[in-house]
Amino acid sequence: MTTDSTNGDAAFAFALVCAAGGATGLGASVVFFPSLVKLASKRVLASSLGFSAGVMLYVSFVEIFLKSVGSFEREGRRPENTAYIYGTLCFFLGCFIMVLLDIMVKKIGGYSHGHETSGEATNDLKIEVTQEAPHCVGCSTDPIGDLKGWHEKAQAEEERKRAMDTVAVSKASSKPEGDECADFDDVEDVEDNSKVSIVVGTPKTVDDYEAKNNAKLVRMGMNTAIAIALHNFPEGLATFVATLADPNVGAVLAIAIGIHNVPEGLCVALPIYYATGNRRKAFLWGVLSGLSEPVAALLGWAILANHFTDDVYAVMFGVVAGMMVVISLKELIPTAHRYDPQDTVVTYSAIVGMAVMSLSLCMFIV
Repeated sequence: MTTDSTNGDAAFAFALVCAAGGATGLGASVVFFPSLVKLASKRVLASSLGFSAGVMLYVSFVEIFLKSVGSFEREGRRPENTAYIYGTLCFFLGCFIMVLLDIMVKKIGGYSHGHETSGEATNDLKIEVTQEAPHCVGCSTDPIGDLKGWHEKAQAEEERKRAMDTVAVSKASSKPEGDECADFDDVEDVEDNSKVSIVVGTPKTVDDYEAKNNAKLVRMGMNTAIAIALHNFPEGLATFVATLADPNVGAVLAIAIGIHNVPEGLCVALPIYYATGNRRKAFLWGVLSGLSEPVAALLGWAILANHFTDDVYAVMFGVVAGMMVVISLKELIPTAHRYDPQDTVVTYSAIVGMAVMSLSLCMFIV
């Protein structure tokens, strides 16, 4: 592999990783279009996760693992059985790394995945606060319940906006002729989805509690951001290394990762939006969840740039294969089955993903 061709493949690989990671932003953008939230049905999410799992499993076992063994064996430096053993060890090293990352994710952000309700009461004050921190697509304790809640909130938001529009038109039409300034003081701001319910109390007490509560939410958000970055990091590395091995394989893998990154962005952004009422903040959280993938690609390039040897590639291929298998088995397929407990689409979607991956390999081999 020449330096020029390697640099070209690396540039293409990085572009693919950016595209796959950027798909989280596509999913997060639904916060600007409430009507699209209802399109995220259980079957759609289950199908997308199953398809991605099928692609990742097939390419890991059939292509990338064999690339690892072949790189160890290349030029007759090692016998076939020894190369296979080395490849197998690297594969399980990748599995072990993913288990460690999963433990780190739970330690860092596990308590903030899902919903946290806190309340505080005094003689003259009762405040009830519901907080939701962003979480990865496989981290929700009740994905169907989350999805149902998002649909209900999106429906309520659409109805509220229609009511606002009706009030605005009514007030404008009832204004005396010549008065060009309609009074819209009674129109509720659609962005105000605050989860703070105040029964009675003093402004100072409420402000103090809100300040304390907001500080806690910021800490939760920072911890979860780190957890999300660790969670998505292996996928960026996998796409980058797979593309270096074979640009065609990398392209299909990037599409599969991008497909499951769309619901990832959605699952990150919607809880933040419905907790804070801030669309821009929710969208930025969703985009942030995919940024670790290009960072992983840059790290992969830093490792490989000056060490383009068969052994280095062999180790990377084996580790990446193990990582992707664990991602598929531990996150994608279980979450898909939670959206589709009757398995009406998950298995078939996984098979379709495998078929698409195998077809792409066959086309480029021929």
